[in-house]
Amino acid sequence: MSSTDEEHVDDHSPQQTPPARGMRSLTADTFSFGEAVGGVRGVVEAVLPGLVFVVVFVITEDLTPSLVASAAAALVAVVARLVQRTPVTQALGGILGIAVGVFWAWRSGEAQDFYVWGLWTNAAYLLAFVVSIVVRWPLVGLFVEAIRAGFSDPARRAESSAEDSASADDQPERSPFAALADWRSDPDLVRRYTIASWFWVGLFAIRLAVKVPLYLTGDVGWLGTMHLVLGVPLWGLVLWLTWVVVRGAHAKAGQTVD
Repeated sequence: MSSTDEEHVDDHSPQQTPPARGMRSLTADTFSFGEAVGGVRGVVEAVLPGLVFVVVFVITEDLTPSLVASAAAALVAVVARLVQRTPVTQALGGILGIAVGVFWAWRSGEAQDFYVWGLWTNAAYLLAFVVSIVVRWPLVGLFVEAIRAGFSDPARRAESSAEDSASADDQPERSPFAALADWRSDPDLVRRYTIASWFWVGLFAIRLAVKVPLYLTGDVGWLGTMHLVLGVPLWGLVLWLTWVVVRGAHAKAGQTVD
């Protein structure tokens, strides 16, 4: 085969689909736990700062080196991605969370306050999911339909809009936000998204039920351990449970599922 033929084949080869991570994994045809939680590197970046903090604190019982070591671990993850020119979104999210924890713990002088921001955010998410279920706008439905409509991927959204325009020239222009509400006219979709939202209520409720007593008693060792145990592993499990329910909803709505 000539070099010209090789270039021709390369030009027409299908582009590799990037891994579906986080909530985006809910719209994938198959579920990979590793890809959903960000791969090995993503897990390391999420776990390492908290692990370093609790290990250093248990060894030294000194807040300052624990905070410095944790912040350094998060910063190294960002710098490594910048040097390698890989996406830094996940690492930046991690370092921002660590920065808030470091600020609160440094300000109060209490090691357990390193985790207080996480407790507040979990409480806020718990309340938001419960309210969304009560008013019959389950948040999982909003997240999934927003992803399917391309709101998390500008290129996909533009492609979808172009297809809609080409297939409906004689119809009134459709609002790009219509997909965020269309699913509510299907009782089965509402039911499935509600069930999936309850999984997330359970996740946040379990975290708070376990970690708040440890925070109040100042047991930093166990608090840090439970923060890790109830972090990525539990999050990945709930993502998978949600995917199982959501995948069924897509099939019910007439989507092709291999």
